[in-house]
Amino acid sequence: LLRHEHLLVREFETETDRALRLCIDATASMSYRGARAPGSKLAFAALVAAALGRVAITGGDPVGCSFIGGTQRPLPVSSGRESFERLVGTLEALEATGDTSRESELLDAGVGAIARAARRGSAVVVLSDLLDLGDGAKDAISSIAMKGRVLVVLEVLDPDELDFPFEDSTRLASLEGDYQVDTDGDARERYLEALGAARDGWERALLARGARLVRSKTTDDPVVVVRAVLDALR
Repeated sequence: LLRHEHLLVREFETETDRALRLCIDATASMSYRGARAPGSKLAFAALVAAALGRVAITGGDPVGCSFIGGTQRPLPVSSGRESFERLVGTLEALEATGDTSRESELLDAGVGAIARAARRGSAVVVLSDLLDLGDGAKDAISSIAMKGRVLVVLEVLDPDELDFPFEDSTRLASLEGDYQVDTDGDARERYLEALGAARDGWERALLARGARLVRSKTTDDPVVVVRAVLDALR
């Protein structure tokens, strides 16, 4: 104490959480697989999620997993070999279904539960194409980064979505919602401009809350993507 000319160090204990929480977008749009891709967006996201889970469990940290849409129930946070086996089994059985534009509760089921339960120090990875998630998605997902939590969002897109390779007259049907568009190569510039604006909007929303964005496509080396996510979590 200053009045007694002594230094006093106070130590405080705060509740922290070492868990890794995975949130996988398993809505219908994640089922897309273009001709150049080895698998769907959901398959790529599941592979990366499984690898991240393995790294966490090997390091002694528990893992939980929730879903935006999809056919599987969330996995509670747990650790150990059996936990990893449950994660892998769940991801292997996961199928893409659901439309957040019609079923707004899907977003809360996947993201809201994490925002309510994850404590300071927890790491959260959201894996999504960031498409058609609804007007409140940016705020709902980016707000996870508040209260001392680390949030990394992995954007997963198919090469077709990044460069719009369609030259001939083509009818495109949305996987979420009842939209059909007849288009050709003349629409590429407008499409890429709209996609760029949407991606920039996500990046601004996440950075404003201190979250980190990692971008990937389904033809990327999964090992490189996993490393990029792990680097962002540090």
